Amino acid sequence: MFWLKIVVAALTVAFSTALGHFLAGKYRARRLFFSEFARFNERYLSELSYERRRLSAFLREMPYEGEFEKSLAEFREKREASFPFSFLTKEERAEAQRYFQQLGRGDARTQSAFFSAQAARLNALREQSAREAKARGELYLKLGLLAGLALVVLIL
Repeated sequence: MFWLKIVVAALTVAFSTALGHFLAGKYRARRLFFSEFARFNERYLSELSYERRRLSAFLREMPYEGEFEKSLAEFREKREASFPFSFLTKEERAEAQRYFQQLGRGDARTQSAFFSAQAARLNALREQSAREAKARGELYLKLGLLAGLALVVLIL
């Protein structure tokens, strides 16, 4: 009977820790989104400065990850991007929409000025989301572990 209690306790702790990890996924997705967004902006600025290929050729060139890739794929197809992700605020969605509306519009100098101004904001969002993902991810994981341990104490 004792081994059954140990198995139930281990499963309870594992389940609650996994639940904490699952709940922190929103912050990891946010970190990945802004990391990929900032990387895209850097590459686009480099493209504007040196190669100046067609936008469609540039968009097909490099793969991205996560939710940003989904929005970029939609932009490739329709020349319109949507950001229905729950981890973005209303203002961030509007800024992302405005960003994608400016892609391929105007001359290279105007675009360089606009996207250079966006670089600082995107880097700040990338750093903020990385800090938040680290802090919240650890918090949710620890809370899951503690909740599992509390359940084990109640069960035993």
